[in-house]
Amino acid sequence: MRTESWLSEYSVYLAWAIALVSLVGSVYFAEVLGFPRCLLCWWQDIFMYPLVFIIGIGILIKDKAVSVYALPLSLIGLAIAVYHNLLVWHVISESLAPCTLGVSCVTQTFTVLNFITIPLLSLVAFALITFLMAFYGKSNHA
Repeated sequence: MRTESWLSEYSVYLAWAIALVSLVGSVYFAEVLGFPRCLLCWWQDIFMYPLVFIIGIGILIKDKAVSVYALPLSLIGLAIAVYHNLLVWHVISESLAPCTLGVSCVTQTFTVLNFITIPLLSLVAFALITFLMAFYGKSNHA
């Protein structure tokens, strides 16, 4: 089986799995470990959580156009995640951060291997979901 045909068939399932893992991870970090969320983290959650349900329902009803519903959310989430990471990496000045109350958007409470942060995980998840949904939409002519 060619990679393209395999990917076109399973991309929607991969996108749903990534969204589900992101939701579970977000809830785990916030509610179980007690990590505080900044404003940008909240906004990323707002765009990630519905993807689990939208893509899941699209799978259940075999809606070939599910990418039409999922892509706007994943693209907006991706844009927020890019902005958040640019703040964390100090490419954009912290004075431009929208986090004026509570936790600063550049404060990192979780880091693995000195570079993997929660905002980076979000960026990767949104990028993968966006790619997979765009590929699924293109391959199914949605």
